[in-house]
Amino acid sequence: MRQILLGAPAAGKGSQARLLAEKLGVPHISSGDLLRAAAKADTPEGKALGETMKRGDLVSDDVVVKLIQDRTAQPDCAKGFILDGFPRTADQANTLDRMLVDTKQNLDVVLNLEVPEDEIVRRMSGRRVCSGCSATFHVVNMPPVVADKCDHCGSPLITRADDTEEAIVKRLSTYRQQTQPLIEYYREKKLLRTVDGREGVEKTFEAICRLLGIEA
Repeated sequence: MRQILLGAPAAGKGSQARLLAEKLGVPHISSGDLLRAAAKADTPEGKALGETMKRGDLVSDDVVVKLIQDRTAQPDCAKGFILDGFPRTADQANTLDRMLVDTKQNLDVVLNLEVPEDEIVRRMSGRRVCSGCSATFHVVNMPPVVADKCDHCGSPLITRADDTEEAIVKRLSTYRQQTQPLIEYYREKKLLRTVDGREGVEKTFEAICRLLGIEA
């Protein structure tokens, strides 16, 4: 099964994608994770990419598409995958369509997680990420057992550069302008399914499973 998860930053795409990937036995492909890994490279390209992400700007399509193309070509994607954070624009959606046609594949469903903007800001400003294993926590919703320490590996928790207040405002503005039109794009293709993402992770996952006709 090949799926896309749409939604504003911090709508819960990553959490739901991980649960679905485990349930369906297909890879969870996060464009954000791919980009952050590429930005850590000690090269001029990696440093430039890191600066772009810190500003909250969208990375160029060429960079993102190449990362997605390389990842979906891996053997573990043969039976499907779940895309989280890609496509973000109509141009990227068109490119993905061409990629799937070239590989004789098709999308099965596009899930849109709807969350009010004030809730998005609350989630993002409280999010903390492990500097070691990249596990995610929240100062209110999912705090670590020991303050500022990862439950899994003990590394310090940090605020991502793109979760600062300035970057949050810019990311939401970019989402409204460039990513929300994808909702209509996939609605016209009759692939779109909308889920209320305000509930907790478990209830949202149960709602998704009901839409897909699978057991939670």
